[in-house]
Amino acid sequence: MGNTADTLIPAARLRAFMERVFEREGFSAPDASAIADVLMQADLFGIESHGAQRMMYYHRNIRSGSVDVHAEIETVRETPVSALLDGHFAMGQLCGVRAMELAIAKAKKTGVGVVCVRNSSHYGIAGYYPLMAAREGLCAFSMTNTGPIMVPTFGREMMLGTNPIAFCMPADPVPFWFDASTTVVTLGKVEVYDKREKPMPHGWTIDGEGRTATDASAMNASILSGGKGGILPLGGEGETTGGHKGYGLGIMVEALTGVLAQGLLSPDMQGAHGDHTSHFFLAFDPAMFGDPADIRAGMSRYLRMLRESERLPGCARIYTPGEKAHEAQERRLREGVPVEEKTLEELRIIAEELGLEAL
Repeated sequence: MGNTADTLIPAARLRAFMERVFEREGFSAPDASAIADVLMQADLFGIESHGAQRMMYYHRNIRSGSVDVHAEIETVRETPVSALLDGHFAMGQLCGVRAMELAIAKAKKTGVGVVCVRNSSHYGIAGYYPLMAAREGLCAFSMTNTGPIMVPTFGREMMLGTNPIAFCMPADPVPFWFDASTTVVTLGKVEVYDKREKPMPHGWTIDGEGRTATDASAMNASILSGGKGGILPLGGEGETTGGHKGYGLGIMVEALTGVLAQGLLSPDMQGAHGDHTSHFFLAFDPAMFGDPADIRAGMSRYLRMLRESERLPGCARIYTPGEKAHEAQERRLREGVPVEEKTLEELRIIAEELGLEAL
């Protein structure tokens, strides 16, 4: 969703700034680097709602104490194939990386690794973590609950979070990489439209009376204040276009995160930006089912068949999930990362408050 008014910032420069910020916030250099890597992956993949745009949100959470810079992530329960971690309100990216690393290690040893985390915080893009596993030749899922922003089908009270589902499987030339919220859009997308002072498309949100709402500023304020209405489930309003399916998927994510980890459920969190989230990670080795090279080749062939299938008139290309993200990464590493002006101003404020040189 880049804009000609955006400022292009070299990726290395933006990453270095993020690392300096998190170090000044009190994180160790390795932890600051790990957090910045998740945010940079979002920006490089073109998911602007979860990159630099999130810096002020994290800064405020750290300043308020909602995120504990010195938290020690605890292993509560563990088996050869599973683990339950308690983040004790650590930065979500650190919880996510620790959990997926553990799931990967277990999958390499036993074939499968399942790790749940409770008492974490916003962990960035869900798709970052399965990509970690794919680089090791594994397949993986990642899910998280969030503060409430989704209205149930036929409801007008926010009861579920963004509750994304991400999956990655090795393939060539790029892995199959799918990362999607179970809402029509994330709250971050509403925030981006608010910053750009643009009306949202129809079908994203409804107000407390069930009417389609397109005023991003008004809806963002309403969601953050816990008003009625909210973001619709994936599939939209009612059941005609499958909104009940997105609603059901959102509940499934809640079951595998907040319920399974015995943490907070979405409606128990304080507001849309409520932290203390729970996560779910599953990594498995395709070698359990056959030659990994044959399985990878089969997935690559199928994706190629999809891309080469007959296109609609006027459409130049069929994409498979992950292609656009990797192409955006190549382009942004070469040309720079577009940063919206209001986000850039937020980064300047953070730098000033922390005594750092601004971008």
